[in-house]
Amino acid sequence: MRSPRWASVLSSTLALTGVASLAACTSDDATDSAFVGSDGVFPVTMQHKFGSTTIESRPNRVVTVGFNDLDFALALGETPVATRAFTGYDYKQRPWAQGYPTDIPEVGGMELDVEKVAAANPDVLLGTYAVFTKNDYDTLSGLAPTVGDVLGTADGGTASWEDQLDAIGKALGKQGEAEKVRDRVRTAFDAATAANSQFAGRTAAVAMVLDNGFYILEPEDPRAAFFTTLGFTAPTETGTVSPERLDLLDQPTLIVLGATKEKLAADPVFSQLAVVKEDRTVYLGEFGTDATAAIGFASPLSQPYLLDVATPALSAATDDDPATVVPAIG
Repeated sequence: MRSPRWASVLSSTLALTGVASLAACTSDDATDSAFVGSDGVFPVTMQHKFGSTTIESRPNRVVTVGFNDLDFALALGETPVATRAFTGYDYKQRPWAQGYPTDIPEVGGMELDVEKVAAANPDVLLGTYAVFTKNDYDTLSGLAPTVGDVLGTADGGTASWEDQLDAIGKALGKQGEAEKVRDRVRTAFDAATAANSQFAGRTAAVAMVLDNGFYILEPEDPRAAFFTTLGFTAPTETGTVSPERLDLLDQPTLIVLGATKEKLAADPVFSQLAVVKEDRTVYLGEFGTDATAAIGFASPLSQPYLLDVATPALSAATDDDPATVVPAIG
């Protein structure tokens, strides 16, 4: 299942406004591989949640309609002519994308404005993590070839950032660039794990703060996958954690999204957990701040940034020395 990803609440269906559904340009024909084509050679056909889409020629007018597709396009040297805004965060000032264009026209945020999408005159629409409904997808694919939510190549479930990078690289005819970007990010992860062998096999609960408790992210969630890539393992029980079951957070390491240490200290049950008292907890901060947004983007641009800001805290929280103070993030 997809757990909430963008801030504390994300509807599983995002409304598209302003245009009636149009005919889809997809096919139900499946292929053994999700992609057909080679670097820079078109047409290219790819599979996604809603079937397959063929892009006949290299697109010149790219519009990103997924929540984090903008970062992937920028990482590959492509500046979209329009993009979906990342809501709940001043994404134009995100520190991991300094030097990239910030004046890209927007076509909506939590809800897409299809009239604006159409006005951008797109050659292709990239929505590799957009949480579309079938009606949403049909509407957009009537405007231009649309790459919908891609499926994970490992199990057909939630796509990893590498799955997204692969899809977008092929849609743009930039597979070679995508491989180079992937290698750079993997090298950054390898350096962090090499310097912190204690991460390997250590259980870490990645918990998001909700109004009525916590939510422990499943290992396939892109935010939790950041930590499993570093070598951590997810706890056996994931999902919603009620106030009566905060003991589920009491793992060798706890990583908290959506609240500060100071705010949670006011909770008498939470503050008495061993993982909290022994300072084995890392707080990524409130929603809408740089670190929590970076993990939400889960992109080739945001992840190296997050490694830089979070690894020192993770290192301190996993040395099993109660005297070590875990540094604040942000």
